[in-house]
Amino acid sequence: MTATTHRWTTPVGLHVTRRSEPLDPERAEAELARLEDALDTRRGLLLSGRVDQPGRYRPHDVGHVDPPVEVTADHESVRLRALNDRGRVLLPALAAALASHGVHLDEAAGTITAALTGQGAARPVAEEERTRRPSAFTVLRALTAALAAPDDRLWGLYGAFGYDLVLGFDPVPLHQERDPHDRTLVLHLPDRILWIDRQRGTATLDSYEFSYAGRGTEGLDRATPLAPCGPATDPAGPRDHPPGAYAELVRRAKERFRAGDLFEVVPGQSFHRRADAPPSRVFRRLRERNPAPYGLLMNLADGEHLVGASPEMFVRFDARARTVESCPISGTIARGRDPLEDAEQIRTLLGSVKEESELTMCTDVDRNDKARVCVPGSIEVLARRQIEQYSRLIHTVDHVRGRLLPDRDALDAFLTHMWAVTVTGAPKRAAVAFVEEHERSPRRWYGGAVGRIGFDGGLETALTLRTVQIRGGVATVRAGATLLFDSDPQAEEDETVLKASALLDAVENADGTAAGRSVPGRPAAARPWPAPAA
Repeated sequence: MTATTHRWTTPVGLHVTRRSEPLDPERAEAELARLEDALDTRRGLLLSGRVDQPGRYRPHDVGHVDPPVEVTADHESVRLRALNDRGRVLLPALAAALASHGVHLDEAAGTITAALTGQGAARPVAEEERTRRPSAFTVLRALTAALAAPDDRLWGLYGAFGYDLVLGFDPVPLHQERDPHDRTLVLHLPDRILWIDRQRGTATLDSYEFSYAGRGTEGLDRATPLAPCGPATDPAGPRDHPPGAYAELVRRAKERFRAGDLFEVVPGQSFHRRADAPPSRVFRRLRERNPAPYGLLMNLADGEHLVGASPEMFVRFDARARTVESCPISGTIARGRDPLEDAEQIRTLLGSVKEESELTMCTDVDRNDKARVCVPGSIEVLARRQIEQYSRLIHTVDHVRGRLLPDRDALDAFLTHMWAVTVTGAPKRAAVAFVEEHERSPRRWYGGAVGRIGFDGGLETALTLRTVQIRGGVATVRAGATLLFDSDPQAEEDETVLKASALLDAVENADGTAAGRSVPGRPAAARPWPAPAA
């Protein structure tokens, strides 16, 4: 296996050299293990898919540590920060890119700040222009245009998008007290990316060097400042809703359904535990026992980690085919004790009018979201009420696809869906307002997204569901249920507890070694490498 080298110059004049090193299976798994361990104390992200679903998901790993540049945002500004000398080479190119797009900048040593105050939601815009409202995404659009690399399938911005980003597009009265240190966005611009394709049995380690305005990164150290977890801390309580309180919330929602204010809504409740184990161990336990399309381990710095096993695609955009995809999940039932009980549970789920109505409404809203940015007549439902099985749950899933309009891009596709009806409700703004009024703490990362904005013009993101938020030594798991007019309050509360249970098990038993049962077609362990094609 021989490494290959590719060189190009981006539209902003940044010279890029990429060295792609093929890895044999043993080396690839060793690199993956090192990456997982490194994320306990170093910034970075690993996305680890363990579901094989033709046309939808394939098993893979993609990750990085020590990105040279970090992009963060809060409600007032977006900041680009160089994390090492390599990032300081990149920063002038990024500043030039933003300035050329009319973004007002405040530059200091190693940091660029773009103010958001006064932008966005206050100015009315046509519905079709909603995704172009001035926001943090104005900065991201400028960066992706300036660093465009149509032939690079991996390079891009990787990270997490917080739930509160929706407030810049659908403002509602605020009832929750926000921590002034909360971020709404954390993205990394990596210079080394590990990719493992477990379906094809291939792996690469892509390393990037840059030069701009007479300065280059060749030979500069890739290390960045350490970002460890804080010490484990006892939470104030095990959950933010005592038993029965969520059921009472369901009753309040049903009053809003009767009044015609809402059709469906997806409130959540939070569960808290000490975060004794390192995030990497929690991640491995979760991946072993609850394989998912979007396994997630991210070090966001500032003592904060995300560990997850999201079952739901948020938005995927293929830049070459110009297709926008999403996979709404709604309809849930517990796994049986054996395959025969699973079959009975599936029969019950598929026969439930209430569960069918949930998914139908979610998909209708999803299609309407796409209609803002897709070619008329191109939106289609590729799969209807397909069964997906996880360690403790069975879901029904639709698969929806449209073709993006010629004058729209990946961020338009992303923003038109923000946030998915499966984590908010319908009508969406009224549901966001209900969630803000009745939940007991800000969602922070829950209900947002995680993934990649590609410099090749593509995008792949998952909803931040089934995710442990580790901060200040406490692990928090949030889980919700889709409420309709005929919801049973206790059943909906029980569903949130069931959804949280696999995550809480991973937190409490991260040192356990027993493998969870495999789901047919969805292996719990890392997929074996197939023999190379002849």
